[in-house]
Amino acid sequence: MKQLILALDVMDGEKAMEIAKKVAEHVDRIKVNYPLVLSAGVGIMKRLSEIKPVIADFKIADVPYTSSLIARIAFENSAESVIVHGFVGSDTLREVCRVAEEFGGKVYAVTELSSPGGEEFMSAVSLKIVEKAKEAGCHGLIAPSTRIERLREIRKAAGDMEILCPGIGAQKGSIEAVKYADGIIVGRGIYASGNPAEEARKLRRVLKI
Repeated sequence: MKQLILALDVMDGEKAMEIAKKVAEHVDRIKVNYPLVLSAGVGIMKRLSEIKPVIADFKIADVPYTSSLIARIAFENSAESVIVHGFVGSDTLREVCRVAEEFGGKVYAVTELSSPGGEEFMSAVSLKIVEKAKEAGCHGLIAPSTRIERLREIRKAAGDMEILCPGIGAQKGSIEAVKYADGIIVGRGIYASGNPAEEARKLRRVLKI
């Protein structure tokens, strides 16, 4: 079954918990980014992990040692997986994967951002990123739902690697992405709606078709 992942980019810890509880029966995992963690504290990941597995979307992008510290903090605070920028290169990817292995966690490498700027530099090297992510032992990839042709190419290069797609909803990504991805990541389309649980339920129904 395709996964539905909530990108919980609110900045209030109690609001985050409230939304997570409302949508829990419809989503598979919760993705947190810097806005929530910097506002509510890193402990919010532990609290959310009691509801659903947490993906720490810190888009790790530093030298291997610093990147390993960021990954370790995430896993020590109950993250199930982390997201790293693929453009950092093999040494950083390997180091983050090494830390993940200690915790039995997963690593997802960003191939290219779903925003328009993702085409300016990242699209030119995204297939190379797929190759390096495979070699480093990454478990999966983050690829755009906003550029279906690119997603098709990434899927072909990725083989059986897991692919998660952001961009559906506020960024106008295509639901066609589910043909090539193992899961979709939706943020504002769920949490900023008048009824997050209902929006999550509708998306879950689409993923079952």
